[in-house]
Amino acid sequence: MSSVHLRWLCWLAVWAGAVLLVACENSAPDDEPVVIGLVTKTERNPFFVTLREAAEALTPELEMDLRSYSGEFDGDTRSQVQAIEELVEAGAQAILLTPSDPSALAASVSRARSAGVLVIALDTPFAQADQVDATIATDNFRAGQLIGRWARARLRDDAATAGIVTLDLSMEQITVDVERHQGMLSGFGIEIGDPELKYDERDPRILGAGATAGSLEGGRREMLRLASELPQVRLVYAINEPAARGAREAIEQLGRANEILIVTIDGSCAGVADVAAGRIGATAMQDPLRMVRLALEAVAAYLRTGASPLISPDIDFVDSGVTLVTDAPVSGLPSIRTAEALERCWGG
Repeated sequence: MSSVHLRWLCWLAVWAGAVLLVACENSAPDDEPVVIGLVTKTERNPFFVTLREAAEALTPELEMDLRSYSGEFDGDTRSQVQAIEELVEAGAQAILLTPSDPSALAASVSRARSAGVLVIALDTPFAQADQVDATIATDNFRAGQLIGRWARARLRDDAATAGIVTLDLSMEQITVDVERHQGMLSGFGIEIGDPELKYDERDPRILGAGATAGSLEGGRREMLRLASELPQVRLVYAINEPAARGAREAIEQLGRANEILIVTIDGSCAGVADVAAGRIGATAMQDPLRMVRLALEAVAAYLRTGASPLISPDIDFVDSGVTLVTDAPVSGLPSIRTAEALERCWGG
């Protein structure tokens, strides 16, 4: 186990004791464990692996029986639908869900809630907040704005003419994909039109886009295609760090590593290491550990008392936090350097 994993597992243990007191207060010692489901998008992305590992570290102390599921790839809605159905059948009292496609999962979530299951969306909001009981996620639009503002400042006068390509999750209008994409363009100073609709921009600096499925392979493939077709590319936005890593491999293969700046979002240890090595210019660090902690605290309180400060019709969204990471800070934009980020990062 890496020193980073040891650090965050120890950190989790500190607050797990506090949550345990809340969860178990007034509970009989022979109570049956509460069945909790965790349904993530894929095991191919360290962000979702970290969500699962954090939940696995905490639920035994909370006397919760965790059932974990994931899709084969980011966008595998069929597997997520099946997981929700299995959890309802198994008597799960709560499901923590990172929806690959919220609109495609809306009916399954509605059926689960009708069966009395508490559903909390993690990472990716649904179109309407009341489609789930709570949403705890990164403010992905703000994360995109941070890296967009950094890229604009970093490119200085060249920002006015820099060719941009976006390596998105999908060509579809999936919430997290749209928010990151639109946030980055907005931060860069581009008029985005409808913030809830990507690809309606008319700025000539936007040269093209590719669908990566959030994978290294997808990032490499789409970057090879776009960079070969578009020699004027100077800035690449990637939906996440695996896709950004693939993009970097592609531009190195094409001999253009010194011409193109890459920005992305995640904050994994591998991604921060890429920033430290100069392979990625900046990343926006999410906090999946806090995301899981807040969700489990909410579930524990709600199941014990029927109420939680985070589960309320008056609360549409709980922000789990985001921090800009770069070794080339710019004036007026708060950030941390990679040395500090490596003490706070997650994943392998």
